[in-house]
Amino acid sequence: MKAVLMSQPGDAGVLQLHKIAKPDLPSPHHVRVKLVAAGINPLDTKLRAKPVYHPDKLPAILGCDGAGIIEKTGRKVTRFKTGDAVYFCNGGIGDEAGNYAEYTTLHEDYCAAPPANISLEDAAALPLAYITTWEALVERVDLQAGQTILIHAAAGGVGHLAVQLAHKIGARIAVTVSDTRKAGLAHTLGAGKIINYREQDFVQETLNWTNGLGADVVFDTVGGDTFLRSLNAVRVGGKIVSLLSTPLSLADTQLARLRNLSLCYELMLTPQLMKSHAERIRQREILERCTQLIAAGEIGILVTHRLPLAQARDAHLLLEAGGITGKIILTMA
Repeated sequence: MKAVLMSQPGDAGVLQLHKIAKPDLPSPHHVRVKLVAAGINPLDTKLRAKPVYHPDKLPAILGCDGAGIIEKTGRKVTRFKTGDAVYFCNGGIGDEAGNYAEYTTLHEDYCAAPPANISLEDAAALPLAYITTWEALVERVDLQAGQTILIHAAAGGVGHLAVQLAHKIGARIAVTVSDTRKAGLAHTLGAGKIINYREQDFVQETLNWTNGLGADVVFDTVGGDTFLRSLNAVRVGGKIVSLLSTPLSLADTQLARLRNLSLCYELMLTPQLMKSHAERIRQREILERCTQLIAAGEIGILVTHRLPLAQARDAHLLLEAGGITGKIILTMA
């Protein structure tokens, strides 16, 4: 089969197309999937540059997100049969093969049936971003109807799903975007307050929008200075949930404490990193909720770039250049 291998850490040029053996089933509970597409995530570019989780296990196949057709099942598989369509978040962090390949294997319990009203290719863009969004907004900060939320980078892969989920919950939504095109997208998805962070001070705009109180919740998908400034954009007693490590100084910590803020972190890879089978099943159930919401037309996925497997390098360059709206996928056809 064809697969994109990363043989060493480095820039996008380390991603090379190779021909390797089709993977065998590791256990009787595994399935082998003929992949239709793989989702591209910022995580992939970070692990390519610095494989922090399993640096001793190169070469590696990156890509946590995948979708395809089950081609073979282990003798104890009961949830699916050959020919079934599935999508999932599995592998791609170095301990087992990811999805930049024509085939992959994974435990049947980590597969979900995809929505029937979108293409299987598009389904590959959903798992990591949607699970991240659900865990952040529902499990970390318990976002409620009527609350105010500021979502950073609202047109990005996670951001555009976060706007839709917050809208579904019934929250009042403010967002940061970088241009009028992204502003239009965020408004269409349910954002009521649009802040162009290149032209406006998002802290002051959020305070104005909330009559000086600050947002109940801030969803930080950017990190760095954006996270630190968000400490002043959230109300006293409010919550910030971040997808990134945060550079908190003593003064920042004291400010958060003074304002009685809850600082939450979201890393959807934790169950995979900690080998928690039960938590992996819980995440699959989140993905099944995603299937239901998409089937009902309550959320959607925006795929803006579709590249063939052989152009994985170009996909990484696109993502690293910044400013991407929606999601990028690799297709196997």
